[in-house]
Amino acid sequence: MRNEKLREKNLRIIRDFFGDSEFKDFAVRLWDGTEWRPPGNSRDLFTIVFNHPKALARLLYFPVDRRLGEAYIYGDFDVEGDMFWLFALEDHIEKKYRELVKKISFWLNLNSILRARVEEKRLTGRRGPARLRGRVHSIERDRQAISYHYDVSNEFFSLWLDDLMNYSCAYFRDWKEDLGTAQRNKLELICRKLRLKAGERVLDIGCGWGGFLIYAGKKYGIKGLGITLSRNQYEYARDRIKREGLEDRVEVQYRDYREVEEWEGFDKIVSIGMFEHVGREMLEEYFSRAFKLLKPGGLFMNHGITRRRPLKVPKKWSFSNTYIFPDGELHSISHTLSVAEKVGFEVRDVENLREHYARTLKLWAERLEKNREKALQYVDEVTYRTWKIFLVGSSYGFATERFGLHQSLLVKNLPGGKNHLPPTREDIYANWDSNL
Repeated sequence: MRNEKLREKNLRIIRDFFGDSEFKDFAVRLWDGTEWRPPGNSRDLFTIVFNHPKALARLLYFPVDRRLGEAYIYGDFDVEGDMFWLFALEDHIEKKYRELVKKISFWLNLNSILRARVEEKRLTGRRGPARLRGRVHSIERDRQAISYHYDVSNEFFSLWLDDLMNYSCAYFRDWKEDLGTAQRNKLELICRKLRLKAGERVLDIGCGWGGFLIYAGKKYGIKGLGITLSRNQYEYARDRIKREGLEDRVEVQYRDYREVEEWEGFDKIVSIGMFEHVGREMLEEYFSRAFKLLKPGGLFMNHGITRRRPLKVPKKWSFSNTYIFPDGELHSISHTLSVAEKVGFEVRDVENLREHYARTLKLWAERLEKNREKALQYVDEVTYRTWKIFLVGSSYGFATERFGLHQSLLVKNLPGGKNHLPPTREDIYANWDSNL
């Protein structure tokens, strides 16, 4: 009898929340096998499976982004089918909550479910939410933040990244290209935008596992320095550089961008997917440091995620800030470039690769899911699910314009506004196929 009452109460909440949803191509299945579909449903792109009677009530009690993520990673619900479309319901849930939160009947129903004495099957994980210490964006706290995200397992990341371990947006010259080809396209595009030449001194801020350094060192003969605050990345990149026989060309160091001094006078600087960790209050320091380290006439390529609108909820209710990128901040491209100009850079080229990142993340998620059993040899189920929902949700965010991915080419001009750039962008794409 208790089970039947809990089922009916859950169905009542489901009908109240999703009965008038504009997105209808999904199904809901309760812990006892009961299924529900919205009126007008013609197909099931995915099915939400609630694994115990309290799962839905806990999720909807305060349905912020973090609660949605936690409900999934700790096993309150599963998703069968294409998880991408789960996020099409997120805006509807937020809108409907504002309406239902005013109704006493909604709260009575929700609270009666949560008070019920029933078994809750939840997953447990070793990693848990990030708990950082110290002043926000101090070097020590940034080390903790970077370590939390990247020092999970090199083997885990290798299961779904490409062979050069590029953990940033790929560049698809054809949407049918595989991930490895598209990632090399990205590296080549950056090298061409920077107009790299043999012997030039290049700084890679946030070099990750060393993919850019290895590519540019091999093909363009640069003298490169890469820096990272991840011990795992540092050790991997150092060993990979040695295996590739590039020790005389490129090196990697475990250090923060604010600690780079002795290599002043770089010809080019690149930052690929590190910018998101800098923080709004540190943007001027970030760009000022790059400006100082560049030779006059030098170029800086800043490749990073942007966001047109600010985060809707406080950081503590953000799933990404709690479980993925603690202290991470996204900025609009207009604000970013205004700070770069303030410190002295001239903006020469800006390109948005938003759709490219949506596809990159989709391919990462597919590779991760395909390698689930192998992944569980290196991480626990909660960590696996954390990355799965992060990758799929991020892909949806880029596909629907919530996020952008901008490559911004900045120049530190010579006196009189002069620089060494060609008169057009034609050289970036000239002889591409024959040059790869």
